[in-house]
Amino acid sequence: MTAFGHDTEAKEVVSQFHDQIVGKTVVVTGASNQTLGSGTAISFARAKPANLILLARSESKVKPVIDEIKQMDSSINAVFVPVDLTDNDSVRKAAADISGLVDKIHFLINNAGVMAIPFSKNKHGIEMTLAANHVGHFLFTNLLMDKIIAAGAGARIVNLTSLGHFIGPFRFLDYNFADGKNYERWSAYGQSKTANVLFSVSLAQKLAKHGIQSFSVHPGSIYTTQLATHLQMEEFLEIEKVTKMNNGWGFSVSQPKSIEQGVSTTLRAAIDPNIAPQSGAYMSDCNIEPAAQYASIPEYARELWQLSEELVGQKFDI
Repeated sequence: MTAFGHDTEAKEVVSQFHDQIVGKTVVVTGASNQTLGSGTAISFARAKPANLILLARSESKVKPVIDEIKQMDSSINAVFVPVDLTDNDSVRKAAADISGLVDKIHFLINNAGVMAIPFSKNKHGIEMTLAANHVGHFLFTNLLMDKIIAAGAGARIVNLTSLGHFIGPFRFLDYNFADGKNYERWSAYGQSKTANVLFSVSLAQKLAKHGIQSFSVHPGSIYTTQLATHLQMEEFLEIEKVTKMNNGWGFSVSQPKSIEQGVSTTLRAAIDPNIAPQSGAYMSDCNIEPAAQYASIPEYARELWQLSEELVGQKFDI
């Protein structure tokens, strides 16, 4: 098998595991043009999936992606479904729309996210970074669970996290930062990224009996997407200080990548059958890597699941 690493491009992963994609159904959140989500969708399109369901807030930003996919292979059913992941009502509608489109989902890529934004809360009273990066995806995934289970053994759920989960743990006693009174934007981002890792730990445990896996993925430092367009480079220097404050250790930004390199880890997490026994793991540079200890503790994963159920007002027993 080809060795994968920092410089691996998505097309290399797809080429090696092409047969895992043919005829399958893929759902990708955050699939606007010139993002990791669109790069992921286009990479899947290289191997003839039956259905590519692309979610974002704006159809106009996804249309160029669908047009490119159609030019690559007109046989692929590529469709847009609107969603605002910070709005549980919008998430429920999106999940219902998708359930009406397909019978099975083989690969769910929870890709959408925000980073280091000013404090605000959604209409449900949840801090906006946590709502967008974790709570919306938690609800979305669970509402589609019957379709994922219907796909059978080998189906995968990939949660985009970040090296940023090393910034800080999940703040179980104060996830809303005292209603904004002690809000720190990088801590909020770190908390949400830790939640992504813990969510994968829970999913791996709960879905093992179905032969379905889940992984969390750090795509790398990619400066050509829309994630950080509101930030100046000097603002990233704050991360070191915040990480030391939260954890007592330093923080090193990973070497930059292109979008094509960035989505390779997502693709391997989704389609490489060889890593199935390591379900629940964190991946970086296209390989399994150790996550922060606080993002790997099963008890914390269970506690986050219970809190997430409370935040969306619904129990999910898989």
